[in-house]
Amino acid sequence: MMKKKKEPNLTKIASLVKSLLVELGEDPSREGLAKTPERVAKAMSFLTRGYRQNLRSVVNGAKFTSGTNHMVILKDIELYSLCEHHMLPFYGKCAIGYISKGKVLGVSKLARIVDMYARRLQIQERMTEEIANAIMKESGAEGVGVVIKARHLCMMMRGVEKQNSEMTTSAVLGSFRTDEKVRGEFLSLIK
Repeated sequence: MMKKKKEPNLTKIASLVKSLLVELGEDPSREGLAKTPERVAKAMSFLTRGYRQNLRSVVNGAKFTSGTNHMVILKDIELYSLCEHHMLPFYGKCAIGYISKGKVLGVSKLARIVDMYARRLQIQERMTEEIANAIMKESGAEGVGVVIKARHLCMMMRGVEKQNSEMTTSAVLGSFRTDEKVRGEFLSLIK
């Protein structure tokens, strides 16, 4: 049995947020900010809950026997994450495809796997790989493909301020990597 990871100390986070507000030149006791430290602490706990989840409990045994080995695709899975460099949001959609070898995952579990990795401080490239590896491990698939398209507020709100930029990352494993036809079918079906 895996040990449950410790919940964040919301009181300590709220205190740190209050100190941050003071350093930014704000008065944390003014009406609009009076409860902000507590709200930010709760929000950060929610937005990083992926650290307190593990693959086994997310999948929760939802593996089912299937006599087919056709491609399974779930696309347009919304995701919201925080970049680890600026702790600003990035958001977008994920597409997952895999070819089963006798077992399929419950469809909602694919979305839950995406959420588990998105709800951590992340870079999109690593998150794409983590999702693909998790699905390969849990499904025992012949091959897996994951594509994520996301917009990063760290590029939109600050720095280069490019409002329409979108980053695309992909990870392909097994037959999705070695068989050009399989990869091509996946990419054409997720368009």
